[in-house]
Amino acid sequence: MSLPGGCAWGPRPVDLHLMALEKLGAKIDLKHGYIHASARQLRGAEIVMPISSVGATANTLMAASLAKGTTVIRNAAMEPEVTELAKALNIAGASIGGLNTPTLVVEGKQHLEPFRYRVIPDRIEAGTFVAAAVATGGDITIADCRPSHLDAVLGAFRSCGAAIDEGEDSVRVKGPDTLEPIHVVTKEYPGFPTDMQAQMMAVLCLAHGTSTVKETIYPDRFTHVPELRRLGANIRLDGNLSVIAGVKSLEAAPVMATDIRASSALVIAAMAAQGTTEISRVYHLDRGYERLEKKLSKLGASIRRIAK
Repeated sequence: MSLPGGCAWGPRPVDLHLMALEKLGAKIDLKHGYIHASARQLRGAEIVMPISSVGATANTLMAASLAKGTTVIRNAAMEPEVTELAKALNIAGASIGGLNTPTLVVEGKQHLEPFRYRVIPDRIEAGTFVAAAVATGGDITIADCRPSHLDAVLGAFRSCGAAIDEGEDSVRVKGPDTLEPIHVVTKEYPGFPTDMQAQMMAVLCLAHGTSTVKETIYPDRFTHVPELRRLGANIRLDGNLSVIAGVKSLEAAPVMATDIRASSALVIAAMAAQGTTEISRVYHLDRGYERLEKKLSKLGASIRRIAK
C-alpha cells in the first residue's frame, strides 16, 4: 500500500506503526513511496511506543489480536476511540486487558467472530458545536454525546466564560456576553485535543484580551492561521506557540479550507464575522463532519453549500 496522505499540515509519519508490526514479526520494506509488508504468522511481543499514538496503538491492537502469544503495548494511547476499539475486539473474541491504562495486554487468538457494536459519539464533532455556540453567543443543547470524553474541552470553554450544563449524554452550552482570554496547551488524552485546537483558536480571536495556544502534538498544525487573519484575526506565530490578541469583530472575506479541523474553525469564525464569507475546498470538511451546514442551519445559522 502507499504511504498515507491525509491533511496537509505537516509530517504524518507511520514509523511507529511499522515498528510495531516488525516487532510482531512482519517483514516490511519501503520502496518508492510504497509499503511492502508480509507475514506468515505474527507473534506476540513487548512493544514500547516512544510517544503515545492513537493510530499506532489501534493498528497494533488489531494485529496482536490475531498474533500467536501475548503482546504487551506500553505507553499505549488512552483516547476513548482506542478503548472502544479494544471493547469491540473483545466482543469479537479477542482478549485485551488494561483498558483505559497506558499498558495493554493482548492474548492472541486464532480467529475473531462477527459482531455488532454501536460506535461512540464523535467527541470532536460535539466539541466543534460547543465552540460554535461560544463564538456566536448561542444557546444550544448537544444530544447523544459523552460529556466525560470532553472534560478538557468543556473546562477550557468554561474558562472563556461559557455556561455549560452537563447531562449524562448531553451538554447545554450558552455563550458568554464577554469572551475571556485563556491559555491552551494541546496534549494526549485526557488533555486538550489537538483536533480542537483550530476551533478554539477561532473562538479566542474574539476574546477580550490576549490568549495563547501551544501545539505539542503536531507543531506545524497552523495552516488555518493565515485564513483567520484574512477575516481580521490578530494572530502571531512563534514556533509551536500562537499568540492571539482578541479583536472586537471579524470581517467577512474569501478563505480556503486546508484540512478537516481548519475547515470547521473557518465555519465558526465566519458565523461570528460581519458579512458573508465564502469558504472554498470544503471537501475537507466532509471527511470529518456529516451535513454540518444542515445541522448549523437548524440552529439558526445562515449557511449554505454552493455547488461549483
